Amino acid sequence: MKYVVLVSHGTFAQGLHSVLKMLAGGDRADVLSTGMEDGMGADVFAERFKETISPIGDEDEIILLADIIGGSPLTNALDVAAKAGMLDRTRAYGGMNLPMALTAVLMKDTVDKDTLEMSMLTESKNAMARMELHTEEDGEDDI
Repeated sequence: MKYVVLVSHGTFAQGLHSVLKMLAGGDRADVLSTGMEDGMGADVFAERFKETISPIGDEDEIILLADIIGGSPLTNALDVAAKAGMLDRTRAYGGMNLPMALTAVLMKDTVDKDTLEMSMLTESKNAMARMELHTEEDGEDDI
């Protein structure tokens, strides 16, 4: 099985996980999440992450999404994965957002790793844009 594992500072990962349940079809066993809450030490987070990934077996793959590259949640998660011998089956990404995570969940079982990566990064980047707003003073009736 391919797992999408979300990690973050605070409860961002769990919140994103909740939205993925809404959009990608309910309680999915292939999506896991945990966060490093305010005041939580790295050792406590590492134990929490270890427990979170406990369903992942020796043949399973991990798509690890984190809020920030180089942040404590990602670096500690990778350390736990390394100690568990999972790094060779893990692809890690930072800057996670809803389009990236949704693409990972919906496409992970239908395309190869490189196509999935390209799609995740493209969807993530394309979702960021400034919205053009018009007022009635601009002569526009629509927003």
